Amino acid sequence: MDDRQALDVRSATVRYGEVLALDDVSLEVPRATVCALIGVNGSGKSTLFKTIMGMVTPDAGRVAIDGMPPTAARRAGIVSYVPQSEDIDWTFPLSVREVVMTGRYGGMGFMRRAKRADRDAVDEALARVQLDDLQDRQIGNLSGGQRKRAFVARAIAQNASVMLLDEPFAGVDQRSEAAITALLREEAQRGATILISTHDLQSVPQLADQAVLLQRRVLAQGTPAEVVTPENLARAFGLDPGEQEAS
Repeated sequence: MDDRQALDVRSATVRYGEVLALDDVSLEVPRATVCALIGVNGSGKSTLFKTIMGMVTPDAGRVAIDGMPPTAARRAGIVSYVPQSEDIDWTFPLSVREVVMTGRYGGMGFMRRAKRADRDAVDEALARVQLDDLQDRQIGNLSGGQRKRAFVARAIAQNASVMLLDEPFAGVDQRSEAAITALLREEAQRGATILISTHDLQSVPQLADQAVLLQRRVLAQGTPAEVVTPENLARAFGLDPGEQEAS
């Protein structure tokens, strides 16, 4: 039996000049698991995502995605990444369908000619995120929640076994958050591994099987009940444990 972790980060350290962004970070995420990544702004969540994707090379440590280095995993199409909204050019002249179709590019070859299987995968993904009626609209003309669902559809169409989502709930309404949460739980039931950063601590127990609390280094990891405690949040967010219990 293959007992490799879907995500395996070992002692990753990243510096931007004199700034220490990640300090000896290690975490493992098993297959078919949703793992919530929790931390304040500047705690290193986005840097960790980019390190896992191979977009940032760690000064020390290593990353494996299903046993492969990030570059090989990206080439094989087994990992997808939904970045924060501010990292996306919403004015780019692509329709919703075209954005979702980019998730299929890895298997299309140099000419990027969509085959029937590609079109069917995009149709299914759009239907699952309930954007099939808006598929011809320019991506920037969607609401915040619809934009996030479009990029989740892109990851679904790619059929990636590992999905990274950086703050997908930021700026979305409760309906979109609930829809995205349901989609991610469905993907995990299908065998996907999902690492998702979020500021919504109340949603973590319903969203995730595991949680990791990050403050440049891992402060706690385990089940949501084990990680999201007043004491741990006080360490990460500078909260008073008594105030957190009373809230």
